[in-house]
Amino acid sequence: MAHGEVKHDYHLLPPSPWPLVGSLSATVMMLGLVMWMKGLFGVEKTPWLFAAGLAGVLYTMFGWWSDVIKESKAGDHTPVVTIGLRYGMIMFIASEVMFFVAWFWIFFEMALFHGHRTLSSIEEVRAAWATWPPAGIETVPAWNLPLVNTLTLLLSGTTVTWAHHALQQGDRKGAKLALTLTILLGVMFTAIQAYEYHHILEHKYFFGAEAQANSGLYGSSFFMATGFHGFHVLIGTIFLAVCLLRLLRGGFTPQKHFGFEAAAWYWHFVDVVWLFLFAFIYVVFGGAGH
Repeated sequence: MAHGEVKHDYHLLPPSPWPLVGSLSATVMMLGLVMWMKGLFGVEKTPWLFAAGLAGVLYTMFGWWSDVIKESKAGDHTPVVTIGLRYGMIMFIASEVMFFVAWFWIFFEMALFHGHRTLSSIEEVRAAWATWPPAGIETVPAWNLPLVNTLTLLLSGTTVTWAHHALQQGDRKGAKLALTLTILLGVMFTAIQAYEYHHILEHKYFFGAEAQANSGLYGSSFFMATGFHGFHVLIGTIFLAVCLLRLLRGGFTPQKHFGFEAAAWYWHFVDVVWLFLFAFIYVVFGGAGH
C-alpha cells in the first residue's frame, strides 16, 4: 500500500524545515528588536541581530511560498485542498479583523466614556479627561491628507477588482495593467502617510506643552491604529507585487489563480479597515481636524 496509487484528494505534506526555521527567525528578530531599542543584556543598541532575524523571516517566506507554488504546479492543489486554502485565508483575515477591533475598542472607550474619568479625585485626571480629544492636542485635519489617502485606497480597490475580473476573462494584458496601478496606488498611500507622520512629529500635534500630560493615550491609540494599518498596506503592496511578478512570468490562469485572489481579499480588507479608521478616528472622534 505504501507505493500504491493515492486514493484521496488530500495533499499530505512531506517534512518541511520552514515552520522551525520561521519560528526561530521570528524569535531572533523580536529579541534583536528589543535589544536594538533597549540595549538589554549588555548588548549595545545595534540592529545586527534584528537584521539577521528579519533576513531569516524573509528567507522563510520566499522558500515556503515557493514550495506552495511548486505544489500547485504539480497538481497537488485538488478542489479539497483549494477549499482548505480559502478557509485558511478567511480565518487569517478574521484574526486580523480582531486585531484592529482591539485598537478601535480602546479608542471608542476613551472617546465615548472619557467623561466618567472626570469623577476622579485627582485634579490632573479630571483636567486631562474633561474634553475629547484631550486639551492641548491639535488633531490631524481629516479633510486634507487623510481624505486623499481614503480616495487613493478606494481607487485601488477598483483597480484590483478590475485586475481580478480581467484575469478571470483571460485578459492578461488588462490584468497586468490594473495590478500595476494597484501597486502604484499602494505605494502612494504609504508615501502620503509617511509624510503625514513627519508633519505630526515636526509640528508636535500631540506633544505640545499644554498637551504633554494629556496626549499619551490619544497619541498611542492613533499611531497604533493608523500605523499598523499602514504596515498592512505595505504587506499588501508586497503581496500584490509578488502576484504581478508571477503574472509577468506566465503564472495564473482563469481557472487557477488563488494566490492572486487571496491578495485581492487582503487588499479589500485593508480598504475596509481604513474606511473605519478615517470615519471614526479622523472625523467622528478626532475633532475633524479642529
